[in-house]
Amino acid sequence: MADDEARTQVLNRLRRARGQLNAVIDMVEQERPCKEVVTQLAAVSKALDRAGFKIISTNIQECLASDGETGEDGITVAELEKLFLSLA
Repeated sequence: MADDEARTQVLNRLRRARGQLNAVIDMVEQERPCKEVVTQLAAVSKALDRAGFKIISTNIQECLASDGETGEDGITVAELEKLFLSLA
């Protein structure tokens, strides 16, 4: 991922997810109510999904900018599409 702004956004989302996952672990250890645990777990999942989508979207943009040729990281548009669909 060459775009520094995109990398910063991804890292922020992953750090947020890490904090939320730590909170889920604490909640399970404290035997908190199921609703609270699942709500926090959904937030972790959403943060991870958004990070994944951002990574793929940035790479698709880079690949399309190079006329669909293999990008710097060796990934084709078809491979990026497959990765994108794996997140769905």
